[in-house]
Amino acid sequence: MMRRTLGRSGIEVSGIGMGCWAIGGPFFTTDGTALGWGEVDDDESVRAVHRALDLGVTFFDTADLYGAGHSERVLSRALEGRRDQVVIATKWGNRFDEDTKVFTGPGHGPRYLRDAVEASLRRLGTDYIDLYQFHLNDHPVDSAAEQLEALESLVEAGKIRAYGWSTDFPDRAEAWGAGGEHCTAVQHDFSVMKGGKTDVVEVCERLNLACINRGPLAMGLLTGKYTAETKVGPDDIRGSGGEKTLFEDGRPVPEYLARLEAVRDVLTSEGRTLAQGALGWLWAVSDATVPIPGCRTAAQVEENAGALEKGPLTAAQVEEVAKLLAAAS
Repeated sequence: MMRRTLGRSGIEVSGIGMGCWAIGGPFFTTDGTALGWGEVDDDESVRAVHRALDLGVTFFDTADLYGAGHSERVLSRALEGRRDQVVIATKWGNRFDEDTKVFTGPGHGPRYLRDAVEASLRRLGTDYIDLYQFHLNDHPVDSAAEQLEALESLVEAGKIRAYGWSTDFPDRAEAWGAGGEHCTAVQHDFSVMKGGKTDVVEVCERLNLACINRGPLAMGLLTGKYTAETKVGPDDIRGSGGEKTLFEDGRPVPEYLARLEAVRDVLTSEGRTLAQGALGWLWAVSDATVPIPGCRTAAQVEENAGALEKGPLTAAQVEEVAKLLAAAS
């Protein structure tokens, strides 16, 4: 079973985690734009978590915002009696109303942080969080630094074991990685669609931080289930207008479908599914990577966990993927 360490924390996790955004179910902006992945069956979500555990997945990543607290509550239900077998990561930085499931705006600063961690602990049904991550991607560095002292105090109090920032900006990754004693991870959007290492990956490697990969399957494109004819409904963030990079008006952006076709044969070599190849590429690119593909069903968990048996792509395959993507651009 492939294992990885969360940066300098020494916390060991399975080579992939389970992303828990989708199991939170619906939540919305104040104007009604869907930010979730549609309706969800909580019983199936629990089965998915249990299947992940059965297959050796020990790392579960959620956020207080997902489903306006619902994802954390479902994860708590699924992990009842098994807390000591897993590593839980969650996030703070967004205000929301649990009753209406509406996202109401950003939340930050030491006081808000302390309130947010207590709320997540209650929803998760635990007395500590393994990895606590700041969820405001582009928050100003100077303002974010004001939270480091409070985070260190939470570590000292045993409320959290380590912390990180969910950000796609290398300067923000650098600021916390260099300035926070117990900062151990950066979560960022990273998949084979990027073509190779990003600046954030390089910061993680240099500062001995875990590089947690959200979007490792490019919001589902790298499963091969979406074509030019696919139309995602408005109850899903990919069809609501809440996501405008990989999908537009509910349809996959043609540029990314072309990239997918360019590398399909390499990713599906040695009997891998497309998703398994995409995960294998991430492991091959850097020893710091920990992909967290989102799952809604036990079947999705089984396919993703199957990548652990196949392992990383080879260096030659990574080089071939880079060349194919460059030619397709």
